[in-house]
Amino acid sequence: MPVKTLQDLLDEGVEGRGVLVRSDLNVPLDDNGQITDPGRITASVPTIKALVDAGAKVVVTAHLGRPKGEPDPALSLAPVAAKLAEELGRNVQLAGDVVGQDALARSEGLTDGDVLLLENIRFDPRETSKDDTQRAKLAAALVELVGDDGAFVSDGFGVVHRKQASVYDVAELLPHFAGTLVAAEVEVLAKLTENAQRPYAVVLGGSKVSDKLAVIEALAPKVDTLVIGGGMCFTFLAAQGLPVGASLLQEEMIETCKGLLERYADVIHLPRDIVVADKFAADADSKAVAANEIPDGWLGLDIGPESVDRFAALLTEARTVFWNGPMGVFEFEKFAAGTRGVAEAIVTATGKGAFTVVGGGDSAAAVRALGLPEDGFSHISTGGGASLEYLEGKELPGISVLEG
Repeated sequence: MPVKTLQDLLDEGVEGRGVLVRSDLNVPLDDNGQITDPGRITASVPTIKALVDAGAKVVVTAHLGRPKGEPDPALSLAPVAAKLAEELGRNVQLAGDVVGQDALARSEGLTDGDVLLLENIRFDPRETSKDDTQRAKLAAALVELVGDDGAFVSDGFGVVHRKQASVYDVAELLPHFAGTLVAAEVEVLAKLTENAQRPYAVVLGGSKVSDKLAVIEALAPKVDTLVIGGGMCFTFLAAQGLPVGASLLQEEMIETCKGLLERYADVIHLPRDIVVADKFAADADSKAVAANEIPDGWLGLDIGPESVDRFAALLTEARTVFWNGPMGVFEFEKFAAGTRGVAEAIVTATGKGAFTVVGGGDSAAAVRALGLPEDGFSHISTGGGASLEYLEGKELPGISVLEG
């Protein structure tokens, strides 16, 4: 059964109706509570604006960080509400609670085109409860905020792999629709799994092999090139018997990596040189060394220039590219060259007609932090974990419920 879209809802008519929107507004904050990358807020605007313009009474629910099921002032959505209002060009009310008296009173006072953002949904322990009954009670309270003739729009792709009250259970209680963001993400990921043009290259980085093992297993048999960088590359180098100094290492994954290298020797590409540092700091002493010459006590914080050139040669000739995970500690300028070089190679591939996808999370943050052109990629995902689980072939509860 095809999923109904936002356009289907707009065609039905939403003027005067309450519409609950699950957005992904989980943006990074600095120590002063300031938003450092508003990308997810920006991406959420089109769906909310379309509903506002059509006269809906919009109630937005979202999370921020990982509160322990209770209010945490440091994780309030107050800065998010201010930024969302700025990007929408209209007032956004922030409820003082999730589904309590303030949220209910504010929702009852909404007029056509108004926007109400509920406080961090994860302040309520029922959101992430494993107990179906508890989640259903929170979902019913959310439904009460938009009324019996309300609708639910799922637009937070970053959470569709979670069976949570505001993602899954509300869709069982209200007419449900995929927002523009979720619909676009599913369309893009389907292209990566069903009819990708070749050569097909995947770039994986980040800190842990264990986080990417399932996607490696799923994609390695299907792609032509699998480039591995970031902290996870050191476990693969160790699996080749190379010394990795004080670099990040998952010893329990070494045998697994040996097996992957044996099975996919013609597909997996590891760095040949590494930028190492004497400490984990922006001002660390650093140097580029061959991958088999990492000194004792030094740690790898980026791929080296030879590796960048080699990976770029592979990526610029690809017709399809999926990238998830930085090549190094791009937050430190000394160790950003690897991520920048690989990203620029993907931009070049896009310019030559390749279909290129940045798989959300730290990769999307790196694109913006390094000043790379967002339109230099075919698609920048907002859902790192959800993207990976889709590519692994897992069922995403927040998508499957929309099909019912």
